[in-house]
Amino acid sequence: MNRVSSARDHGDLVQDLCRSGSETEWIEFKTNFSDPKGIGKYISALANAAALNGQQYGYLLWGVEDRTGRPVGTSFDPNAAKVGNEPLETWLLRLLEPPVHFGFHSVEVCGRRIAYAEIGRATHVPVRFRGVDYVRVGTVRKPLKDVPERERALWRLFDREPFESGIAGRRLGTDEVLEQLAWRTYFDLLHQPRPRNRDGIVEALSSDRLVRRSSGDNWDILNLGAMLLARNLEDFPTLARKAVRVVQYSGAGRSETINEIVGRYGYAAGFVRMIDHLSTLLPGNEVIEKGLRKFVPVFPVIAVRELVANMLIHQDFSIPGTGPMVEIFTDRIEVTNPGVPLIATDRLMDAPPRSRNETMASLMRRFGICEERGSGIDKAMSAIETARLPAPLFETPPGAMRVVMFAHRDLKEMTRADRVRAVYLHSCLHHSVGERTTNATVRRRFGIPERNAAIASRLLNEAMEAGRIVMEDPAAANRNRAYLPFWAAPTGP
Repeated sequence: MNRVSSARDHGDLVQDLCRSGSETEWIEFKTNFSDPKGIGKYISALANAAALNGQQYGYLLWGVEDRTGRPVGTSFDPNAAKVGNEPLETWLLRLLEPPVHFGFHSVEVCGRRIAYAEIGRATHVPVRFRGVDYVRVGTVRKPLKDVPERERALWRLFDREPFESGIAGRRLGTDEVLEQLAWRTYFDLLHQPRPRNRDGIVEALSSDRLVRRSSGDNWDILNLGAMLLARNLEDFPTLARKAVRVVQYSGAGRSETINEIVGRYGYAAGFVRMIDHLSTLLPGNEVIEKGLRKFVPVFPVIAVRELVANMLIHQDFSIPGTGPMVEIFTDRIEVTNPGVPLIATDRLMDAPPRSRNETMASLMRRFGICEERGSGIDKAMSAIETARLPAPLFETPPGAMRVVMFAHRDLKEMTRADRVRAVYLHSCLHHSVGERTTNATVRRRFGIPERNAAIASRLLNEAMEAGRIVMEDPAAANRNRAYLPFWAAPTGP
């Protein structure tokens, strides 16, 4: 965990906390309190109260007198405490959800030994201990459900506060910030000259809300900064599970894994590495062009790149314990991210784009990793059509979004659902660029010879019967007929 950098910093912090002379809703004083369950409840209450009071942290101190804030010392050592044979900190981490950042520290103040827990504020959902969320009302700890006005206020706060502004690394010196973030990548991606000194570098990161000044000369690394530029996401315990996982299987099922890797870098810092790694894993065929052997991937790399970039920026970071994943099979690729999509899956190519993480999406666009708003899906679809692959499948398994990209199949091997989906997405792609879908465009999409135009007509009729496309002008002669996605149907005169 990221910790205060020196004993002096610890001592200054404790003296600042004691200086108020009494407890607050986000500061609790104890002497030798050692009940593990009680400590867990306090961590929940202080994390939630810190959020309600606009504080980045809550604090539980041992060895400080209640009501006066006078350091009196403690015999309790939370770092040495155990519950059974399990360290107290590990035990608490198991029973607190979602995972909350906290750390135990000890320092000598006025000749007295003081211990304290620094607890990160709740973000996105209340912090619970053993399934119950608590809060402080004045200096009293209560279950959150017993104070409904505070529960409502907390949820309103979560609705307003984006994930990107949360804190991943706390109270770090300038050197520590630059050790943990790939700051050179930041300037390289933006094609900007690097500042001449370290203070200028951190100030530039601060201007894009990647870091924020904490206290004195210290800085907090925000979630946005860590998720995009971390040199190692393991340095940020609250974000480590959000690293990209890439799994390659030996066949069409998940029974045998050939290769598995979990990304180490932040999304922007490691994006090129990740796409390069994926490219080496994609199945392909050797072809001979002009007498030279050439490896051609089964799946267009540009389509994989765009779908992976969309996976990263549209995930729901508030879902704990899970992150984005790319699975490679011999006959398909599955790209999955946590969170149900904000747009219906059949409207991804026409509805105005929406993102849970707009600040991240904006910066990824400036980095050149993501396309302009909404065009990434169009580019992926265009590459898939050019390669004459089956249309991708957009799925919503419980709590997630998944895109399945299939390897080549002959038209005769496709199911009716496959054919309807392909014609529908073909019409969406054409409509999005102001072009008309016709029998001729469908023939080109599937590689159907002109002499077999009746096959294309049958595909169009299947999509109309399924309600996915409509005829632009039902009175038009057969050779002049054009088709639209269902959502673009004319509404009348």
